Amino acid sequence: MKKDIHPQYEEATVHCSCGNTFTTRSTKKDLHVELCSQCHPFYTGKQKLVDSGGRVDRFKRRLEKKADEPVTPKAPRARAPKVELPKPEPVAVAAESAPEAEKTDES
Repeated sequence: MKKDIHPQYEEATVHCSCGNTFTTRSTKKDLHVELCSQCHPFYTGKQKLVDSGGRVDRFKRRLEKKADEPVTPKAPRARAPKVELPKPEPVAVAAESAPEAEKTDES
């Protein structure tokens, strides 16, 4: 293993958004997290809605906005009329035979 290329692995303090603080080891001295084992729904057994960036609020606003708008039926789309192409007439196929002009008798 090469010397002096690895970061220092020191004791770190972790701060959660719920207020919980604990120590662990890391390459950074201070860590800030949104969820920890004290507030995560998987560990607590309580259902908690974790809203990242206001996504839930935006979804609810969009849903309410659509519910307030009156529903208007869409007009059916007009389709272009079908163009009827003339059917091709069958072409007679000549029997395959060598042309007589090519046959020459040199005797």
